[in-house]
Amino acid sequence: MSEVVPPEVRPKPAVPAKPSHVSQPPTAPTHSSQGSAVGGQGSGGGSALLGYIGIDTIIEQMRKKTMKTGFDFNIMVVGHSGLGKSTLVNTLFKSQVSRRSTGWSRDEKIPKTVEIKSVSHVIEEGGVKMKLTVIDTPGFGDQINNENCWEPISKYINEQYEKFLKEEVNIARKKRIPDTRVHCCLYFISPTGHSLRQLDVEFMKHLSRVVNIIPVIAKSDTLTPEEKNEFKQRVRKELEMCGIEFYPQKEFDEDMEDKSDNDKIREAMPFAVVGSDKEYQVNGKRVLGRKTPWGVVEVENPNHCEFALLRDFLIRSHLQDLKEVTHNIHYETYRAKRLNDNGGLHPISSSPPNDTQESNL
Repeated sequence: MSEVVPPEVRPKPAVPAKPSHVSQPPTAPTHSSQGSAVGGQGSGGGSALLGYIGIDTIIEQMRKKTMKTGFDFNIMVVGHSGLGKSTLVNTLFKSQVSRRSTGWSRDEKIPKTVEIKSVSHVIEEGGVKMKLTVIDTPGFGDQINNENCWEPISKYINEQYEKFLKEEVNIARKKRIPDTRVHCCLYFISPTGHSLRQLDVEFMKHLSRVVNIIPVIAKSDTLTPEEKNEFKQRVRKELEMCGIEFYPQKEFDEDMEDKSDNDKIREAMPFAVVGSDKEYQVNGKRVLGRKTPWGVVEVENPNHCEFALLRDFLIRSHLQDLKEVTHNIHYETYRAKRLNDNGGLHPISSSPPNDTQESNL
């Protein structure tokens, strides 16, 4: 009878430790799956890891790549002359990123039609580069007859979708397609304190289908707090009655957390704002503001206006979402309609001449 030899016991491989240079991610409860599964994977949730792999570094990889390539953000400002559009945009980005307009001089004629003028500027903060393009619409609402004055703006927005689509369907397309699509449209409402003009309603009704519209009440320091609150409520009610949805649209809320955050924003809109690129001394501090005979209206003081709310919403919390909604909703809607009208085939042709006057600072 042969002797039974016990199997050789091999030492277990050492579990690799997490590198010291990788920051520790926040700990979360790990749910182990019930029952056995092929390959060690559970039939339900994810499997518990026996050691550090490095999956959590994907965020850092994405951050480094984005910092190298930078990104684009295109914002359009619409409203009649004298509402402080350029000043507000310059205040938002704390830089002279918008063309300076001080109204029409005697020697300068008011344009007979709406013009489209854009200025591009690369700004950098904390190593992150952003190519910001500000599209202005001089001549909008300045005529006696403003019928269909939104059509040049709608045409411009669709032309940018068309330009992106043509680059996308090319056989030898660029590795990174230049993005000139309008990600956000700030619509400036006159601080009348009464109601929206018919032009305001018609513009937002037509353009809300193709671009993210954010309505703001310009130069809100001309209204008392009571007048401002009543005007905001009246504007929200009028927009609801006309079926106009501004950004962020309720149908695009992804989960309950998004809905909760966006509901607070929707209740605060339209933002009553004040813009200024001048500094004044207030209580020993230099602040941006507008000087009046009875004091200084501080732009970044939430007790004076809602500029800080607009800036946080537009730049610090929803900038990426504005780009995603533009690409996944507005552009996809245009793309599907365009290809469907064309029988699924898109003609490769040179783009029509663009009348847009663009300058790079």
